[in-house]
Amino acid sequence: MGAMFRSEEMALCQMFIQPEAAYTSVSELGETGAVQFRDLNAEVNAFQRKFVGEVRRCDEMERKLRYIETEVKKDKVKIPEIYNDYPRAPNPREIIDLEAHLEKTESEILELSQNAINLKSNYLELTELKHVLERTQNFFFEQEGAVNMEATRSNLIVDDANAAQNRGRLGFIAGVIQRDKVPGFERMLWRISRGNVFLRQVELENPLEDPATANQIYKTVFVAFFQGEQLKNRIKKVCTGYHASLYPCPSAADEREEMVKGVRTRLEDLNMVLNQTQDHRSRVLLTVAKELSRWRIMVKKMKAIYHTLNLFNMDVTKKCLIGECWVPVLDLPIVQKALSDGSAAVGSTIPSFLNVIETSEAPPTFNRTNKFTRGFQNLIDAYGIASYREANPALYTIITFPFLFGIMFGDLGHGAIMTLFGFWMVSNEKKLGAKKSNNEIWNIFFGGRYIIFLMGLFSMYTGFVYNDVFSKSMNLFGSAWNINYNTSTIMTNKELTLNPGSDDLNVDVYPVGLDPVWQLASNKIIFLNSYKMKLSIIFGVTHMIFGVCMSVVNFNFFKRRISIVLEFLPQIIFLVLLFAYMVFMMFMKWIQYTAKTDFQPHTPGCAPSVLIMFINMMLFKDSEPLHGCDEFMFSFQRSLQRTFVFIALICVPWMLLGKPLYIMFSRKEQHVSPHHNGNISQQVDTTEVPKSEAHGLEEEPISEIFIHQAIHTIEYVLSTVSHTASYLRLWALSLAHAQLSEVLWNMVLSLGLHQTSYNGSIMLYFVFGAWACFTLAILVMMEGLSAFLHTLRLHWVEFMSKFYEGLGYVFQPFSFQHILETEEE
Repeated sequence: MGAMFRSEEMALCQMFIQPEAAYTSVSELGETGAVQFRDLNAEVNAFQRKFVGEVRRCDEMERKLRYIETEVKKDKVKIPEIYNDYPRAPNPREIIDLEAHLEKTESEILELSQNAINLKSNYLELTELKHVLERTQNFFFEQEGAVNMEATRSNLIVDDANAAQNRGRLGFIAGVIQRDKVPGFERMLWRISRGNVFLRQVELENPLEDPATANQIYKTVFVAFFQGEQLKNRIKKVCTGYHASLYPCPSAADEREEMVKGVRTRLEDLNMVLNQTQDHRSRVLLTVAKELSRWRIMVKKMKAIYHTLNLFNMDVTKKCLIGECWVPVLDLPIVQKALSDGSAAVGSTIPSFLNVIETSEAPPTFNRTNKFTRGFQNLIDAYGIASYREANPALYTIITFPFLFGIMFGDLGHGAIMTLFGFWMVSNEKKLGAKKSNNEIWNIFFGGRYIIFLMGLFSMYTGFVYNDVFSKSMNLFGSAWNINYNTSTIMTNKELTLNPGSDDLNVDVYPVGLDPVWQLASNKIIFLNSYKMKLSIIFGVTHMIFGVCMSVVNFNFFKRRISIVLEFLPQIIFLVLLFAYMVFMMFMKWIQYTAKTDFQPHTPGCAPSVLIMFINMMLFKDSEPLHGCDEFMFSFQRSLQRTFVFIALICVPWMLLGKPLYIMFSRKEQHVSPHHNGNISQQVDTTEVPKSEAHGLEEEPISEIFIHQAIHTIEYVLSTVSHTASYLRLWALSLAHAQLSEVLWNMVLSLGLHQTSYNGSIMLYFVFGAWACFTLAILVMMEGLSAFLHTLRLHWVEFMSKFYEGLGYVFQPFSFQHILETEEE
């Protein structure tokens, strides 16, 4: 039970492990996840540590696994994931086999990939050659007129293009180029030839696959006609610069036709070989994919073990590895057993030892959680990790957090939606948790599923008390407001005011929550304003008093009992005499001033304002009461209030000077007592001083202690006012949520409900859909998030600041489970 109220007790341990059993022992410790190792080689370079070679081997295996995984994903082969039954770290003998297997697998996939690329390259070249031969057929028939025009413009005397080709005076180059490079390619040819190159081109409709990247590339077939060998060399250089592929193309039609037939035959044969190669590659990758997750986990565990072993130190004899670690005291037997199992796994005759050593260093903070408390603990840790053995607010947050949220989000309908969503996640947590998602928002929702479920339940409770269901009220017990007036009189006179204290009314108490008749009252908002505002102050002051009382738990546990007198007492007296008194006066006002005045000495019209009364109390001021009324609720109220204010003012110098003066006199006695009688027992017990003082009383000057205490006192006195006002957000958000829900009902859903024709049913269908979407998006999600953030602020600032330091550092054990989950995230 103690672990629920504060972090667990930690022990600094020293372990001695034989080198042959070191790997298996650390592997067993990684499975338990109960040890946080310390680096004993902080001054040693990472590349000079003992197991750096093994870490590099693991890095190389990880590289091979990444390559294999890339190839598997490239072929869209599904990799089965392992969620729960993780394989253990391989033993040293299995490491060699795993390394050899990964080497063989990588080589095989590399060879298959290279062969596939070569085959695809040949297939691409043949495909481009086929397109060149087929698409350039028309160029040679149409070229005669174009060549004559070019020859005339360049003052060439050519009678016939075919005759010129036969004489070798007019040549051509055919090839394929990427479509987006064609405009630049064309301009460059025109510049180098001064317009003496005649370029014909045709675009390929279907894209071609790049053998290396498998990307789809659109290309264009071109033929460039030219004259002269020098111009031919220039054109080839331009083609090389633009990465154009050149192919041989006979000028004779029958030769081209014969060549096309040969290319098509080779393409068919190559396509068959490609299919066989792809089938073989798929079989290999499918076999590898089944083992890939298992291999990856084994290598990660192995790498983590060697990284941890690099934190160990070697003794002088080089026959023993020494490590230091933080261990929860409750887990010491588990750690001892893990060391024994590690030694037994390799048959070591010399057992491993675990010794607890004394230290003055602050241990890490470890709060053991389960699936229910983990979400609430995360809320606290987000503010700051608790100091070692400090009282843990998460235990109380389990109730206070959803309750304060419910006050702001009080609606039975909206709370039911949130409860159902939370219940769905809780009831299907195993199935949903097994599906690893990269959606950060969903992961946050799922991690806080129990928080959402409790927030929904408390919202349903407060919504039942408010009698608010989607802005409407339920008449479960029948209204307690009974009127003896004639119904026709009431319905015809809208200005008629009904006095609750009149004899014409029979007023009973509604059993639970608000009477549904308030839904029809014109002063509903005025009543709810006052009601919810007072409720927020009552719960806020109660919450703050509880936070101040929690500091006693810390003072008592750390044996700083003098702080109970010097810090807790003035703080609680100041808070109770001022703000708890204000809460008391609210209840006093509700009791004394009621609608029925037959048996009460006070009339409702004389009820004083508690806020004005509190302000007058702080200013020692009296206000003029109404005629025939008393200013105070009881006879000695003025004297009592002034006494409370005087005592509260005395608490300020008490908080300001008590602790510094005590420390100052304690230091003097510690210096004087040993010189007078040498009796150590007469010295002041330093356990009564705060931990920061007990570690080094002479290090911090007394002037700084006075300054720090002054800041703390001013902060507390001012914060009691600001924090009390801050709880008014409970009232503000509750009222805003109720009014927004009512506006949404009246302006959206009522449009469909007021229809009386047959068409109204169709209209209601769409109107209800819009109302439901707005309800979920605005009132449940946006308003819910707003209420959640305000509740979080009330806990972090108004509640936890009263007792929570949050100056610790988290316990981070060496755990395979944590390492694998972090890698997945």
